[in-house]
Amino acid sequence: MKKVVTPRWGWALTGSGHFFTECLDIIRSLDHVDLFVSRAAAEVIRMYKHRLEDMPDHVRVFKDTTASSVPVGGFYHSYYHTLIVAPATSNTVAKFVYGISDNLATNVFAQAGKCRVPTVVFACDTAPELETQAPDRKVMVYPRRIDLENTDKLKTFEGTQVAESLAALHEAVERRRRELSAREPIGNV
Repeated sequence: MKKVVTPRWGWALTGSGHFFTECLDIIRSLDHVDLFVSRAAAEVIRMYKHRLEDMPDHVRVFKDTTASSVPVGGFYHSYYHTLIVAPATSNTVAKFVYGISDNLATNVFAQAGKCRVPTVVFACDTAPELETQAPDRKVMVYPRRIDLENTDKLKTFEGTQVAESLAALHEAVERRRRELSAREPIGNV
């Protein structure tokens, strides 16, 4: 991994299609982003007819190809000022809540927490019924009680903010941008 002078945004994609395209748009709007793509997210990218090759040059892409999630090492070297996990499936949220780190997305979440990197999770299952975009049409989904309970448990994690809507995700990103701009500049990558 190339030495980083300017700390970067870390962004993990999981296997959810919930506001997937909108999340990619937010990623494109940020400077200095490392995109962590789980295997499930790689499948969703294809289903929603997107290509990682279309990401801007300031976005470095790390795919889930190693058993030990090698790219998480950057968290130990202060490469990241923020981690965003968006969108986050109910499976991913459950793994976060119970401390399971078995893929790239769950590993970066665990390492961000251990390294005290502020984290925002855009959880998909936040209400008893939701409209979401499938690859070909809008659909209604009805999260299970356990999914809603896990989202509530995640809200209690130190250093972790749960965004319950696309508007809340935008707000969290903008708030973090303001916090970072108030800091003294460090340099460029």
